[in-house]
Amino acid sequence: MEFKSLKIGKYEIKYPIIQGGMGLGISWDKLAGTVSANNALGVISSVGTGYYDHLKYAAKTLKDKPLDSINFYSREGFKAIIDNARKICGDAPLAANIMCACNDYARIVKDACEHGINIIISGAGLPTSLPEFTKDFKEVALVPIVSSVQALKIICKRWLSRYGVLPDAVVLEGPLSGGHQGFSYEQCIDPNYQLEKLIAPVVAEANEWAKQKGSPIPVIAAGGIWDHDDIKNAMNLGASGVQMGTRFIGTHECDASLEFKQTLISAKKEDIELIKSPVGYPARGIKTNLFKLMQKGEAPKINCISNCVAPCNRGEGAKKVGYCIADRLYDGVMGRLETGLFFSGANGYRLKQIISVKELIGKLIHGENK
Repeated sequence: MEFKSLKIGKYEIKYPIIQGGMGLGISWDKLAGTVSANNALGVISSVGTGYYDHLKYAAKTLKDKPLDSINFYSREGFKAIIDNARKICGDAPLAANIMCACNDYARIVKDACEHGINIIISGAGLPTSLPEFTKDFKEVALVPIVSSVQALKIICKRWLSRYGVLPDAVVLEGPLSGGHQGFSYEQCIDPNYQLEKLIAPVVAEANEWAKQKGSPIPVIAAGGIWDHDDIKNAMNLGASGVQMGTRFIGTHECDASLEFKQTLISAKKEDIELIKSPVGYPARGIKTNLFKLMQKGEAPKINCISNCVAPCNRGEGAKKVGYCIADRLYDGVMGRLETGLFFSGANGYRLKQIISVKELIGKLIHGENK
């Protein structure tokens, strides 16, 4: 099957593959820039850019040193990531994933626009106010993440009535994705809420709104997409493209530490589970030593040094589940196996080797053996 290019706003992506935004420090400049340079869409995660200097320039000296305080979001760090990605991909379309749940959401969106991001992908809540923060940047394409027809309806109604705009595309994320889910625990395992059941109705809804927009609103399928056949199946069901996160971790260019990548490569199917998150949503990750420490009441102390996301309410959510998500994600990307949190999609156990982004995209477009 020959895949058509993907059009998002004024931007055309040759291969209809979006590399999912993965924070903290998993999809930053090197990964996103390289993906865009290879004719797919690279996505920079805005999550935890305050850690950028530590992860990029002081990894050796900070390897075992805990942080006393840090600004979770850094405008300077975000700009540096975008600038460095641009050095890799040039003028190719480049996206940012910005979580609604972040305390600095409005500021981050505006900074992304000012720093030259072409496409903003936004979820972890309904981005009902996103057009308000991008109104001075008409050429920035807006892509909400949804998990249902109802969510898409709410966003389209509010965007159209308040701002006179509609999405340029929509990411439909099913419950097999890594990290936070837009579903309850029960829905995540309910066959009626799986991605293949959601694509057709969401595409139909998007097509209805596209009539008012006067241009297509492509639906991008996400969550559990792993190989060429999965892309083909999603497209046959009506999707115009796919978003993939976990499989891009298995690339040389992924910004995560080698220890992070090896943790995923070593994981078995039964190691990847839904876990409780301080954010309040179910999350999918690898059951590592952190969870053994939590069961014994020996997990690292919750200090809330970064005040990262609003739903956690300055550490109250962390106390309920037993760990600080910012600190443990930071440990994960630093390769601290004893206390790190390692998010993964449900198919993460299928990752067996680390290859280049170029080789991976070739396999996704042409098939594993081409």
